[in-house]
Amino acid sequence: MNKQQLAAKIWESANQMRSKIEANEYKDYILGFIFYKYLSDQQVSFMKRQGMTDEDIQSLKEEDSRRMNFIQSGLGYFIAYDNLFSTWVDPQTEFDESNVRDALSAFSRLIHTNHKKLFEDIFTTLETGLSKLGESSGKRTKAISDLLHLIKEIPMNGNLGYDVLGYIYEYLIEKFAANAGKKAGEFYTPHEVSLLMSEITAYELKDKDKIEIYDPTSGSGSLLINIGSSVTKHGKSKDDIKYYAQELKQSTYNLTRMNLIMRGILPDNITTRNGDTLEDDWPYFDETNPLDSYQPLYVDAVVSNPPYSQKWDPENKENDPRYARFGLAPKTKADFAFLLHDLYHLKPDGIMTIVLPHGVLFRGGEEGQIRKQLIENNHIDAIIGLPSNIFFGTGIPTVILVLKQKRKNTNVLIVDASKHFMKEGKNNKLQASDIKRITDAVIGRENNDKFSKVVNKKTIQDNDYNLNIPRYVDSSPAAKTWDLHATMLGGIPNSEIESLNDYWQVFPELHDALFTPKSTSYSELAVEKSEVQQVITQHPQLDGFISTYNQAFDGFDYHLKSTLIDGWKQVNRNQQEALLSIELFTRLDSIALIDKYYAYQLLSDQWQIIGSDIEMMQTEGFAATKLVDPNMIIKKSKGKEIEVQDGWKGHIMPFEVVQKTYLIDDLNELKAQEVKLTEVVSAIDELIEYFKEEDDSVLNDNNDAFDKADLGLAVIDAYVGINSEQISVLNKYIALFDNKAKVAEKLAFIEEHPQVQWQQIEASKNGIYVKGKVNAYLKVLRAEFSFDPESIEGKVVKVSQLLDEQTELKADIKEKALQLHIKTKSTIENLSNDQVNNLLELKWISPLCNELAGMPNAVVNRLTRKVQLLADKYAVTYSQVAKDIETSEIELAEMMGQLTGNEFAMQGLAELTKLLKGE
Repeated sequence: MNKQQLAAKIWESANQMRSKIEANEYKDYILGFIFYKYLSDQQVSFMKRQGMTDEDIQSLKEEDSRRMNFIQSGLGYFIAYDNLFSTWVDPQTEFDESNVRDALSAFSRLIHTNHKKLFEDIFTTLETGLSKLGESSGKRTKAISDLLHLIKEIPMNGNLGYDVLGYIYEYLIEKFAANAGKKAGEFYTPHEVSLLMSEITAYELKDKDKIEIYDPTSGSGSLLINIGSSVTKHGKSKDDIKYYAQELKQSTYNLTRMNLIMRGILPDNITTRNGDTLEDDWPYFDETNPLDSYQPLYVDAVVSNPPYSQKWDPENKENDPRYARFGLAPKTKADFAFLLHDLYHLKPDGIMTIVLPHGVLFRGGEEGQIRKQLIENNHIDAIIGLPSNIFFGTGIPTVILVLKQKRKNTNVLIVDASKHFMKEGKNNKLQASDIKRITDAVIGRENNDKFSKVVNKKTIQDNDYNLNIPRYVDSSPAAKTWDLHATMLGGIPNSEIESLNDYWQVFPELHDALFTPKSTSYSELAVEKSEVQQVITQHPQLDGFISTYNQAFDGFDYHLKSTLIDGWKQVNRNQQEALLSIELFTRLDSIALIDKYYAYQLLSDQWQIIGSDIEMMQTEGFAATKLVDPNMIIKKSKGKEIEVQDGWKGHIMPFEVVQKTYLIDDLNELKAQEVKLTEVVSAIDELIEYFKEEDDSVLNDNNDAFDKADLGLAVIDAYVGINSEQISVLNKYIALFDNKAKVAEKLAFIEEHPQVQWQQIEASKNGIYVKGKVNAYLKVLRAEFSFDPESIEGKVVKVSQLLDEQTELKADIKEKALQLHIKTKSTIENLSNDQVNNLLELKWISPLCNELAGMPNAVVNRLTRKVQLLADKYAVTYSQVAKDIETSEIELAEMMGQLTGNEFAMQGLAELTKLLKGE
């Protein structure tokens, strides 16, 4: 299975296994064991690269000081054979909870001196939490063993290992965060927010050869890792990046270190610290030798997502160099304390991005003064307003602030991205297109209506340094307005037609085809409302627009095929999506009315599929395209959930695509039978409704299906009156079974009744005919008689026939589906290389090109909808409505005149009649 499927499987199992343990705690156990597996596997790989054999590895003990020192020098740690993860899950090993406790204790003792900072106490959270995995040693042993076997399939070596391991680790952290409520904020920044910050930061660093990045509230370390990943998109090596991280909470600090180490980052490029960022600032030094190791920390980039509006202690910090220039944040809100800390640690050409609550933009007091100083000193580069409910555990609106030490600009870019998201469960989520739209606006410092605006310093000063986003960017939808003249007298205001000016610039003649003047300021539809779409679709200028669009994408499918299919070996997965987006935007550059970011979303969605497949092909070889995997599903058995195989699935090739391409006749035959079955089921449902009304004696207790026994009796009753010698004789023969007649009696009966065509019935070895076979033949005989289809008898017989047909169809469909499944498996395993390339084109390229080809239709639909809405808006005037009301009131008054009642009722009616007539 690919990394997405493996991650989902591990999460699903882990979430069930944790039982009553809180997600926030359980994550520390499973992630801790994943990390231990990583270290174990790395050591085994290291030893094999040094030429050691399996026997050498099995003899590894702490007492072998020569080998232990060699491994410690190479890796920074040592794990004896008995303590390796692979030994724990070996079927020959008698595993016990004590094995884990002994191993973790040994690991702490055997860290190399040079790597104490990196590895020391890294398993403390796991070690202390083992007791929560069960009430007894036996239960804890089972719980731990289940966890170990759950994660043993995760690859940990080479580029594939880093990619898959990193993906699974991040996937699990996100899933645990989604289940951890408010505690999620302690360790997780949503991947999309992290990616947005990383893309902005990485672009700024793209021309640097060596990069140092720092996160002072590092959480799980995802911000640092994503920046490293984004930087590599610009052709940088991850070995040229140094990572600095500080985190207050011990368990979260351990996550940071584990995450960084497992990404294959060189240990010498990782510097971490467990401490209170606001109280214990870097410069970093070794406590055992502070004078020689003193090193002020200034970096190229700082990224952070600190705790929001946290209390802090500003006492005696007036002279702290981090705050001396700008002042101290209030003790009830440390937001600006974190911001100033980050800014202080930037190199002169550095950049920082920080997530903070919306209030930092407009709150007064000490925060207002700090904000003023930051603006006057030209540090704030951009402000990005994020959607609400984007962080787990809090729904408050947040912003990303982008700051620099030195800037050429004196203005501030303000982006309101609060309306750009997709809903995912209870939370909002940035899509790839949202991230791209924001990043492009920040990098290009773009002015976009209702989205982004470059604001000069004078404007901000005039607003008393208040940076509240709605003061500068109004992203709210335009207020609905109603033209009084058009409302009263009809017509469509030209001013509202002109609001569609983007369309009229592209289709100037279409305007006159749709609207005709009514007066100097008002128009009306030139066609019926129902004809609007047809007029737009058939207009010559629309043909020209579609032709231009198609020309822009001429050869795009060939470009994708040559790049991704013919050149799959050379594809750089880190950079390819960005290159394709440039190609896409270049082709769309001259095309009006098309949302290039929607097109980008289509590309990004498809790239998730393509990139995953190419990853498998590059790591497993081209043969991976011809593999099939067992399709494993979870089933309940005796109250327990077990994993069982349910057929096969393509490792890369989807069965459905293969069937539509190379097994279309078999597929169509199966679908034809499925259509027949649908028709039969529909006919049965109609007859159920009939018998509910006419005679429910043949239905079950719920009246939603036929009772087979009662229906059988009804069928027999229907045929009772039929005068047939064979049927009469066979009914008597069946009675012999009910009377428990002996075989000799049955044989004698058969001999005595030659008028029955016994040869039509399959005989048993002893010469008699069993009851089931005789009943089947009776059905054949009865079918020769036709009833009035509208009679009860006719409908009873029809139901019986339909139920038989349904049973036969289900059996046939099951068999055909099985044979098609087997045939598909064989077809994939025997594909030629050309067939593989054809299927890859159908899976990767055709869906994207088809989606892109349909984008002009979306333009037509939008324009049609807007024109029709304008027509509807003023279709009925107020005068018409008032006149209709008046007519209705008069008619009602006249009808009331015909009513009769007692004296008091008639007086009331008279008064109501006066009101309706306006008297």
